[in-house]
Amino acid sequence: MAASTPAPNFSTSLHNKTQKTKFPSSPGKKPLHTKLGFSFSVPFNKTIRVKSIGAAKYDEVVVDEELDKIRRLQNGSDVRGVALEGEKGRTVDLNPPAVEAISESFGEWVINGLEKQRGNPVENVRVSLGRDPRISGSKLSVAVFSGLARAGCMVFDMGLATTPACFMSTLLPPFAYDASIMMTASHLPYTRNGLKFFTKRGGLTSPEVEEICDKAARKYANRMAKVSTLLSVLPTRVDFMSTYAKHLRQIIKERINHPLHYDTPLQGFEIIVNAGNGSGGFFTWDVLDKLGADTFGSLHLNPDGMFPNHIPNPEDKTAMALTRAAVLQNSADLGIVFDTDVDRSGVVDNKGNPINGDKLIALMSAIVLREHPGSTIVTDARTSMALTRFITDRGGHHCLYRVGYRNVIDKGVQLNEEGVETHLMMETSGHGALKENHFLDDGAYMVVKIIIEMVRMKLAGSNEGIGSLIEDLEEPYESVELRINIVSEPRHAKDKGSEAIETFRNYIEEGRIKGWELDSCGDCWVSEGCLVDTNDTPAPVDARMYRAKVSNEEHGQHGWVHMRQSIHNPNIAVNLQSSVQGGCLSMARAFRDEFLRASGVHTFLDITQVDKFSDNGSVA
Repeated sequence: MAASTPAPNFSTSLHNKTQKTKFPSSPGKKPLHTKLGFSFSVPFNKTIRVKSIGAAKYDEVVVDEELDKIRRLQNGSDVRGVALEGEKGRTVDLNPPAVEAISESFGEWVINGLEKQRGNPVENVRVSLGRDPRISGSKLSVAVFSGLARAGCMVFDMGLATTPACFMSTLLPPFAYDASIMMTASHLPYTRNGLKFFTKRGGLTSPEVEEICDKAARKYANRMAKVSTLLSVLPTRVDFMSTYAKHLRQIIKERINHPLHYDTPLQGFEIIVNAGNGSGGFFTWDVLDKLGADTFGSLHLNPDGMFPNHIPNPEDKTAMALTRAAVLQNSADLGIVFDTDVDRSGVVDNKGNPINGDKLIALMSAIVLREHPGSTIVTDARTSMALTRFITDRGGHHCLYRVGYRNVIDKGVQLNEEGVETHLMMETSGHGALKENHFLDDGAYMVVKIIIEMVRMKLAGSNEGIGSLIEDLEEPYESVELRINIVSEPRHAKDKGSEAIETFRNYIEEGRIKGWELDSCGDCWVSEGCLVDTNDTPAPVDARMYRAKVSNEEHGQHGWVHMRQSIHNPNIAVNLQSSVQGGCLSMARAFRDEFLRASGVHTFLDITQVDKFSDNGSVA
């Protein structure tokens, strides 16, 4: 998709213009700032002092304040920040200079990795960029192109795309790029934006992104917060989404293998898609329609970076309610809800029942365990005790792990490497990855699996719909999420959050709250509340978290409390789940009175939501 605002960089067809250009395998010369005490002006109308440490090298000019600005943009394995004015209390921090520095550092990281892998210098390293429809995307795309070109990469512009498509652009011929970047902030407001990074082996890990941001911070500080808006080498425009859609269509046709109409296996099915004005509209016209489905009644398919109808998020109540209404109004067989960049999805069955969270994990588990009996299913530690029973009743094994989609997926990769068959890794947010699909969290591929199962059931004579696969899944009696803000300067928030959560662990281990015990996960060799791997290859910890199981004499084990540090914001999430009435309220009161206040951590935490719920049984 072309940029939404005209710019010289996108005004003409750019095909094949960079094909014949050779780039150096290392960055060109950088400006040097060698004078002690040199001053320069930067945005935000202030002057800062710069000093040289050691030899006069570009990367040795350090400005702590400017370095921190870039480092704080890291959110686990992604980069996210405020790209537009409009958020109360937030200033723009993901600006073109920051994006250029990060993109250049990523390009250098890719080149260095390929040179180590091949044992010789490399040229013509090819990197693609896709983006969701956010209105800041056009301006920031120029910064990505500029940064990658400075690193010596050939740049390919995919335009409007999805996160899974960006990864697949590194694998599917004839594209098969060396790396890819997706510009998106998922379901966050239109004012936000971000970057996700891929190579042929998958998404980057948190330590890898931290390394890239650290190098980018030094570049950013030394460039006086300026970026070139004119590209010396224009990116090549490519249409990858058509290839990706064809790839999905082929999977559906081959696996359904319809006896009467192979090329249109969805003929006779009505499917509603709610794209939330994000990047998911392609799935309607380029996948479902071409396979014979009736998609009349679909919602919000046109990309609109202001997201005027609702948050593009399968967890959003408005998104699910609108989709449910459309399914019932049109007597549809299935409703689909995508998030902005289509790495997550949720569905609505033919009876109008929303299927997300634990229900979606259960549905995917039922499908996967039919195909791979005995498989291990990895989820985050916020899932219910009932989901564990659902999985084990079908012969599967349930591995609870740390919250964070990258954590969950990487755990599945690790288990497979160690000989434990693990075909599904899924988080309650809707991020789900399958071993058969390169361990990629792809909301469209998840839906493809569900559609294939739906058609197979119909061909077998069943009209019950996919919802019948999870009829015996019990729901928790109560479930609550509370947020605790960390009262601290941004640079100290992570340490303060870790302090609070480690104090929680100590309190539970010391038995200070009666009936509370640190939960452990057994089969997957994870202990200490989903924090520390006890095997030979421990995973790095991106955010602290613990889960305590709660018991009493009357009900036995009846619930759990999960406390975790957010990797995106300076706050702590507290999830409570109970199988008995009033369980969440009693746990919240014990959490507040016997831990938060008793330990003193409430002095640097804003526990307003915990107080409201503990006093009134509601956060309203």
